[in-house]
Amino acid sequence: MKQIVFATNNKNKLREMREIMEGLYEVKSLEEIGCHEDIVEDADTIEGNAKIKADFVTNKFHVNCFADDTGLEVEALGGAPGVYSARYAGEHCSYQDNVDKMLAAMKGQTNRKAAFRTCIALNLDGKSYYFEGRCDGHITEQQRGTEGFGYDPIFQPDGYDQTFAELGHEVKNAISHRGRATQKLIAFLRDLG
Repeated sequence: MKQIVFATNNKNKLREMREIMEGLYEVKSLEEIGCHEDIVEDADTIEGNAKIKADFVTNKFHVNCFADDTGLEVEALGGAPGVYSARYAGEHCSYQDNVDKMLAAMKGQTNRKAAFRTCIALNLDGKSYYFEGRCDGHITEQQRGTEGFGYDPIFQPDGYDQTFAELGHEVKNAISHRGRATQKLIAFLRDLG
């Protein structure tokens, strides 16, 4: 089976991506290729951050690689936290810190519309490609569910009455922003043969 490197140290993202790409590609982690550097993501867009990570790994290790970046965009907060979603509550914050800050920021808000956006940057055989996925929904008033990670307990996708954290991995992977971007990536890789 062909191998491809996923430029992440996030074990939750890695597990999700391996589940989604099972049977198509063997997804290697940064740790498995010996990449222990902290890749600085200082772009002002999620596309830019994905490109930084993919380019770093491809240039240093000479491997085919993809990287993603995701942002939660909340309409009432002018699109925040967006590119800063992972560190919304500050550097080295926990998922729970981010959730708590979001719930506090949304207290009393009637417009709770939000969307997750993921961009995947793929470096394959000397060329670069980009794939985007989006999932619309809203921020719930309180946390619900124990599956998933990040903002999953407070994000309810449109058309569902449960949060990502209640839906379980299989459903989330099929409908999520990352799942949709990955399906575009997979379709592209399948077309290449």
